[in-house]
Amino acid sequence: MSRLDDLRATAHPLRLRLLSLLTGAALSAAEAGRELGVSQAAASYHLRVLERAGLIRVVEVVRLRGGDAKRYRHESSARPFDATAPVPPAAPAEEEAYVAALVEELRRRALERTEGPAVTTDAELWVDPEVWRRVVRHVGEASALLHAAARPPRTPGTRPVSMTAALFPLRRNR
Repeated sequence: MSRLDDLRATAHPLRLRLLSLLTGAALSAAEAGRELGVSQAAASYHLRVLERAGLIRVVEVVRLRGGDAKRYRHESSARPFDATAPVPPAAPAEEEAYVAALVEELRRRALERTEGPAVTTDAELWVDPEVWRRVVRHVGEASALLHAAARPPRTPGTRPVSMTAALFPLRRNR
């Protein structure tokens, strides 16, 4: 799948929430719907979009009441993070839809913010390319660490957390 396919598939706040939820546990559409407060039909539709894009996969099929329930999982931590890989810019409409979904999801999460260790930052700076590569690598490693440590929702001894990061080089102003 291409970056464009990834952007299209994730350009919806519910699909972003599903990806996060399915990082810590394999869930069916019914289970994911209950956890996120949406119908099984809505969860199922969005899961199929993510599956077609290759962002989640079926890891188990369970027989329930005469039917089969697929359990899906997002295994982002299985993919190695490469901070040196060039990422071409996406089509403006797809990039805009993805950013809008991120903004909506960040607004939702901000209302759930509670006490505890946190960091918020925003910057538009000129830096040495090596410093930039190090920062991208460190943020990628932090993301990989969180994804690898993700547990099913409400696991005793865990707490919900949020991480949103968007790091990208900018065009030079003329």
